[in-house]
This record gives sequence, structure tokens and C-alpha cells, in this order.
Amino acid sequence: MKNPWEEISLTDYENHMKLGSVMQLQAMNGMMKAQFNDYPVSNIMILGIAGGNGLEHISKDKYERVYGVDVNSDYLKEVIHRYPDLDGILECLCINLLHEVDKLPKTDMVIANLLIEYIGYACFQKVIRQADPKYVSCIIQINIADDWVSDSPYLHVFDGLEKVHHKMEERTLEKIMLEMNYHVVRTIEHMLPNGKKLIRLDFVRN
Repeated sequence: MKNPWEEISLTDYENHMKLGSVMQLQAMNGMMKAQFNDYPVSNIMILGIAGGNGLEHISKDKYERVYGVDVNSDYLKEVIHRYPDLDGILECLCINLLHEVDKLPKTDMVIANLLIEYIGYACFQKVIRQADPKYVSCIIQINIADDWVSDSPYLHVFDGLEKVHHKMEERTLEKIMLEMNYHVVRTIEHMLPNGKKLIRLDFVRN
């Protein structure tokens, strides 16, 4: 069975995310700039890279390798098309994290933004154990109401995601990371216009 993310066009996804009533694309862009610059790493893995939002903040002077992972091969083709300047350091990997964790390379740092919601905590633990990073930076979405997809003209594009979506809780994420000896070192909240909020949680392995 196909992952529902393979059925969602990048245009629909990005148009929804950047609506004035949603503003997630813009918020994530700024938050990712900080993620890329806050830790002394030379290689990094971005899980659920989609269309590459935020990659313009990658410094070729700092990074030797940037792994972009997604289940949708069309997304990855667009990432390569959009960011020719990263040729030589950007490596796109089409991997279904639910079934192909063993294909992930090792890395210094994992970035997982709005990703854990779609693979679950247990699978995310497998991902981290496989990639074996020192640093992990996650952005999760906390929903004030029950509706986890914001109302928009693109709302029904995301209907299939109900099958794979998991509700996120900050404390639960901290707990499952601590089980692997990763300690939270930074928490940043960003409120969105629709009452939802993004929480960035950074972890370092002791």
C-alpha cells in the first residue's frame, strides 16, 4: 500500500502551508535557519524534506553533506531542481521510514520537522538508532482544537493522512528520546495565526 504522502502534490502542500491563515511554511523557514546554524556539525539529515523549504540557509562553508530524505520521489526531484547551488553536498534519498529504516546513513545531526506525526514515536526511535546522530532537532505541531489540518481550500488534499497521523505531545517526545540517552537542551515555541503552535525541541546525546 502506498504511503499517503506519495499521493499529495507538492504544489497543493506548499500552497496550503503558506496561506495567511496557516503560515507554517514561513514559520518553518525561519526556524530551520536556526536549526542549521546552532550546532557544530558538518553533515546533517533532514527527514521529510518535501520541497526543500529552508535549504537556502545551508552554508557550503559549514556543511560537507546534507541528506534530504522523503518518501515522495517527485518532491526530491523538485529539491534537486530548486537548489542547484547545493550540488556536491546535497544527497536526496527516497526512503519510506516505516519500512526502510536500515537504508538511512549515519549522520551528525537529524532534523525532523512535522515528521514524527506521520511515523509515530516507536518508528522515530528506530530512525534515530539507525542514523546515530549526536544532535536531534524536531519541530512538532500542537493543536489547540481537534482539527490537526488547518481549514483551507486544500483541506481535502490531506484526507488520506488520517491513516498515518499521530497526535504529538511534548513530554512524550522528551520521554522517548531520554530512553535513548538524548537530553532536551532547547525548547522554542512559535504561535501560528490559527491557534496552533509549533514547538522546536533540541536533544543532545550524552
